Amino acid sequence: MTQKALRLGTRRSMLAMAQSGQVADAVRQVTGRPVELVEITTYGDTSREHLAQIGGTGVFVTALRDALLRGDVDFAVHSLKDLPTAQPDDLVLAAVPVREDPRDVLVARDGLTLTELAAAAEGRPVRIGTGSPRRMSQLNAYARSHGVAVETVPIRGNIDTRIGFAHSGELDAVVLAAAGLNRIGRTGEVTDFLPVDTMLPAPGQGALAIECTAADADLAAALAELDDPYTRVAVTAERSLLAALEAGCSAPVGAYADLLADGQVVHEMRLRGVVGTTDGSTLVQLSITGPVPASHDEAVALGRELAVEMLAKGAAGLMGERAL
Repeated sequence: MTQKALRLGTRRSMLAMAQSGQVADAVRQVTGRPVELVEITTYGDTSREHLAQIGGTGVFVTALRDALLRGDVDFAVHSLKDLPTAQPDDLVLAAVPVREDPRDVLVARDGLTLTELAAAAEGRPVRIGTGSPRRMSQLNAYARSHGVAVETVPIRGNIDTRIGFAHSGELDAVVLAAAGLNRIGRTGEVTDFLPVDTMLPAPGQGALAIECTAADADLAAALAELDDPYTRVAVTAERSLLAALEAGCSAPVGAYADLLADGQVVHEMRLRGVVGTTDGSTLVQLSITGPVPASHDEAVALGRELAVEMLAKGAAGLMGERAL
């Protein structure tokens, strides 16, 4: 008898379909069951407003979660950075697979890097497109510290639309996530990988979240085969920092946890965080290093500890209105 197909809920964008297709292949491997993609339109896909205006938090997630709770799909795949930090009791984050490249990248006209763009601008501001207050804040801070004039231009749209702004010359460059371009096989269009020292990524950037209902314990256990414990503790610490700052995913907060190793032995985790005004005039940027968290609670504690230090340095005043 053929086993019933598992229904995977996904957003309709090219990137979402690509990453959901990769997860579907992995789930087929671990469960031996067929998997079919169920396309779901979310508010974030249909709204033409800038993400910072519509709240950011949850705009790509709510419709998928509603479909899970209605039983229209068996599990869903999200970009982890889109997930609100509070996890609903009736849903479980069954797996966080191995993280893709967490960095931001530049796609610029004429194949230029960030440094080359600044040199080629000849006195006029370099126009860089991004819809993210976090990226705006850090780009403007970089520009100030390097004596470069940068104008950040709010943009929306899919990857093709955004890259088109740079290729057409309407903008000098756009900033995108490396992970998205990797997943759709377009890393060749990147003109500069921005180091995390220049641009801390969004909490959870590059990681996927595989979610199912808490009631489906068998499926949750099967999906857990895809979980990467190192990725999970890293993104848990990053998201704990975001939650403790009481900021939503449209706030200008960057966070990145990386593992520090001696040779092959991983012994510590460093969590870095940044909050800044969008004009880059003020940044609070701190880091904390501790043993690799052995549990969810330890990862959460690391994020909270860094948040307390950042708030003491004035982070709260840099985030504008605090998201509830």
